[in-house]
Amino acid sequence: MPTIVQAVPIEDELHDMLAEAGDVRVVDGRDRGAFLEAVKDTDGVLLSPLVKIDQQVVDLAPNLKVVATTSVGFDAFDVPFLTANGIALCNTPGVLSAAVADLTMAFLLMLSRHLMEFEAYNRSGGWGRREPYPALANDPLGKTIGIVGFGRIGQEVARRAVFAGMKVLWYDIYDNPPSDAPPAEKRTLDELLAESDFVSVHTDLNQSSRHMIGAREIALMKPTAYLINTSRGPAVDQKALHDALVANQIAGAGLDVLEDEPPDPDEPIVKLPNVITFPHIGTATEETRYAMRALATRNVVNVVTGNHPEAIVNPEVLG
Repeated sequence: MPTIVQAVPIEDELHDMLAEAGDVRVVDGRDRGAFLEAVKDTDGVLLSPLVKIDQQVVDLAPNLKVVATTSVGFDAFDVPFLTANGIALCNTPGVLSAAVADLTMAFLLMLSRHLMEFEAYNRSGGWGRREPYPALANDPLGKTIGIVGFGRIGQEVARRAVFAGMKVLWYDIYDNPPSDAPPAEKRTLDELLAESDFVSVHTDLNQSSRHMIGAREIALMKPTAYLINTSRGPAVDQKALHDALVANQIAGAGLDVLEDEPPDPDEPIVKLPNVITFPHIGTATEETRYAMRALATRNVVNVVTGNHPEAIVNPEVLG
């Protein structure tokens, strides 16, 4: 019977699913010593990106078949290393697309309608004192959103934007969108940046996407445009964005992710008046986080029982 290390908390019914597939060892993955003890001779590990899988783990678990993370992002894992050692890396795409798209649209509305400014005005008593309103806002209706990365999440954002009466542009490394993609027009990245009132980033983090939005790209944007990033912090050159925002080169930004997380308490970009930041909460709903844990659980169970997982980063490992 296979052995599975459960290195993250999960619901009882998900633990029972693991237990039906093999012997389960429950451990706090943040405790490196305890994790290394538990991982000896195991077949599968259910974990978060905070748990490091390296040569030390592989030496202790030579029969390790699968590492299943409760996240969609996998930049914390050394994929070539896992692949070279015949270890499947499974993640949780799809189940979080709606939640991240909703947050993206929330950023868009908060920025375009100046909601933070109006809330602060009211909270400070400005309305009660009959002080002048903050500057009037703008409607999203009729504006253009440029989506950088037209995968599952990008397409969900497009569907919401179309419903809001916006024109949608997209850029990705592939040429043609899926047949069921919402109506949108493809552009080069430079064209998209120049034409869009809102630029929303939805890319994986890899060598080609790191700092894909830098000083040159920001300079192409309209001075009235907003940048939204709910993907990975390093997809945007944070220093370049900070400098552009200070210079009012663009109107503002909405950031759910930063280059360093958590950031330094004195990180200047989070204090700028034309920026809204959140602490990486794109998936932070009860329903979405449960769906991610459930998919990760099914992934590890499928692999250790000889079946194909629902989501895998390196499918070549399973042939």
